[in-house]
Amino acid sequence: MQGASTDVVRRAIDTADALPGGNGFAGEVDGRLVRDVLGRYPLFSEEDDPTTWSHDPTDLESPNPVPAGCARTITDEIGDDGNDDERLWDLPSPEPFEGEADAVSAIREAIEGSLGDVSGDGLAVAFSGGVDSAVVASAFDCPLYVAGFRDSHDVEAARTAADLMDRDLRIVEVSHEDIERAVPEVARAIGRTNAMDVQIALPLYLTAERARADGYDRLAVGQGADELFGGYEKVARADHRVEAETVRGAARETIRTLAEQLPRDILTLRAAGVEPVAPLLDDRVVREALRLPGSMLVSDDVRKWTFRRSARAFVPDEIATRDKKAVQYGSLVARELDRLARQAGYKRRMDDHVTKYVRSRLESADQ
Repeated sequence: MQGASTDVVRRAIDTADALPGGNGFAGEVDGRLVRDVLGRYPLFSEEDDPTTWSHDPTDLESPNPVPAGCARTITDEIGDDGNDDERLWDLPSPEPFEGEADAVSAIREAIEGSLGDVSGDGLAVAFSGGVDSAVVASAFDCPLYVAGFRDSHDVEAARTAADLMDRDLRIVEVSHEDIERAVPEVARAIGRTNAMDVQIALPLYLTAERARADGYDRLAVGQGADELFGGYEKVARADHRVEAETVRGAARETIRTLAEQLPRDILTLRAAGVEPVAPLLDDRVVREALRLPGSMLVSDDVRKWTFRRSARAFVPDEIATRDKKAVQYGSLVARELDRLARQAGYKRRMDDHVTKYVRSRLESADQ
């Protein structure tokens, strides 16, 4: 079992508690494969044989992910759909906060508790210079790492934020050669070749690779804050990109996408030789975030409003109020991967030309 102990998982099953404490779980318990409600750890079984399973899809011939919040019975008798899945947990719907001060205090205390439970042994921090990674970094006396092309937004933001926090920043300056080398390694590790997933994973992989080379075997990340606290424009606007018609509903919808995103990030980091640490995805933080009404997720067009207010207890105000770019754009990896694809003959007029380039790199590496 990865994450919470087997006893905690059994208790969560018995009580139908979707957030029993800790940072999620995935594995086998009492003849079933179980995965927590947010899908914070990857878990797969063979498509036609649920008795064969792994946390790593590359161990399997035809990996079939266990859905978040579900149990898959380990049996030789499988259903028509290739598995026997039972939903055990749903995302809780607690009563919302009424007062802003109470919300800020509760979020701050939940983050403090989560950060306080993380050991600093062998730990480094992936640091973009934004509020999420800065809050995580504030708790640990260890190096901060950022990956990006020279003069990229993320490198500059990380440099100025590290100066404000008086911290040691190690810059992983990315080159085209790094991207060409890492593309097949990342695509193989995550079991995906689509352009977006590979673009997101590449900076994380190169960051983790450098931290591992420097002797660190754990990497703390700020994953989850955007989903939990209303960090996306589509949530702020509750626009056509979401089905929900309210900000709070859009946030909950986005939280559910973590089950698809987090395996990519975890598998990327593990492929680089480090174990991920995600304090902002602790059950205590998730439980309080779910209590935020729309007006405390987004206020006066400020996304992650309550989180930013809470973050002032951990980081300078200038960092707490910063906007950030998505990692694939802030690092310039998306731009330069597109450039490499075009140089290799995959022109933009072609359908999904970057994905085609990624697949070609993977096929070449596997020959």
